[in-house]
Amino acid sequence: RDDVSDWSSDVCSSDLFNMAINLDKLVGFHQSALAIRTDRMEVISGNLANANTPGYKAKDIDFNKAMESAMSAQEGQHKLGGGSLARTHDKHIGGDISSVASNFEMQYRIPTQPDTGDGNTVEVQAERNRFLDNGLRYQATLEFINGKVKGMKKALSSGGQ
Repeated sequence: RDDVSDWSSDVCSSDLFNMAINLDKLVGFHQSALAIRTDRMEVISGNLANANTPGYKAKDIDFNKAMESAMSAQEGQHKLGGGSLARTHDKHIGGDISSVASNFEMQYRIPTQPDTGDGNTVEVQAERNRFLDNGLRYQATLEFINGKVKGMKKALSSGGQ
């Protein structure tokens, strides 16, 4: 019995029981990916909505650059201990660096088809394809996060027993 009590006190005092669950490590990357994909869906939707607007220039978000920016902002947020920007004057507008959209530049799309004469650069079929591709990738990211959360739930409930 002394061996058992020694073992249980060692295990209970170990880091295993004191370990905090860090959700940022679990889904932080994928959370940023979802936010960028959501923003990209809005941009592509805007392109499609303006397909017949003379002079409208199709826009897009470079997903890779946006993810790099989001990850570096997230690392900086962890180093600084939070996501809020410091206001140094009462008239300054408060900000939140966790906003993904503020961390990258919108780009104009280079058309692959000749100009139709109205200056509009939206190519409807290509935009639809991008929208569908982005939607599928968004859904895949959601499924991945869902799997991670299910795994976490199972682990927290002692393996479902």
